[in-house]
Amino acid sequence: MSTPKPPSRVVVSWTGGHRFDAGRPGGPRIHVDSAGQAGPSPVETLLSALASCTAVDVVEILQKRRTPLDSLEIEVTGDRANAVPARVTRIALAFHMRGEGIERAHAERAVELALTKYCSVRDSLDPAMPIEWIVVIDGERGETRAA
Repeated sequence: MSTPKPPSRVVVSWTGGHRFDAGRPGGPRIHVDSAGQAGPSPVETLLSALASCTAVDVVEILQKRRTPLDSLEIEVTGDRANAVPARVTRIALAFHMRGEGIERAHAERAVELALTKYCSVRDSLDPAMPIEWIVVIDGERGETRAA
């Protein structure tokens, strides 16, 4: 029987206007700004969390396959409802990978596993929310897929 993970905990402090600092107690902080001037907005922070969570898994999966990446950049677009609240209704991720010997099938499988099995941020979102993704290797686009 495995030991349960402790709960995640952050503290968010108002710094004026619509700006906040957030982070673990005693840990590094990020600046969140609903105007997007002093830092990412709350929704941009959510999209960044999804991309970062999947990126960790993709990098680890490809490293286990002995497929090192020279670079990985993820473009994320979140469509928003034209209502209050303007919730995210659809997310599209483009995984831009560069490196020698990256096999498309392995890269796409790594992304699929990250989004459907390993990423705790994805599993925390509404499972009915459409998430599409594509892998771009050294500038060559693959097929758009759904998670």
